[in-house]
Amino acid sequence: MTADTTADVVLDDVTGMLREVLGEYGLDDAEITMDTLFHDDLELESIDLVTLSAALRGHYGDSVNFAAFIADRGLEEIIELTVGDLVRHVVDSLPTGAGRA
Repeated sequence: MTADTTADVVLDDVTGMLREVLGEYGLDDAEITMDTLFHDDLELESIDLVTLSAALRGHYGDSVNFAAFIADRGLEEIIELTVGDLVRHVVDSLPTGAGRA
């Protein structure tokens, strides 16, 4: 698999996790793409990001640390965070060969 294919697989995984989080609000049918904004488009609150972080860690293990990923960002950067930013972080965090057939 190529890096693009891996990103597609991770996007599918992340989309599923987000749909679970959004399902609590009845928004599990929201369109989610690489350009989707966590704040403006999905209206995720900080508690939702904690839930997402736990789901990411449960699925990918300790190599994907969402809390560390956003810790170095300012408030404006966090507000502008896209699903694609997270997907790229996950792909970059995975051990070489992980997620590939």
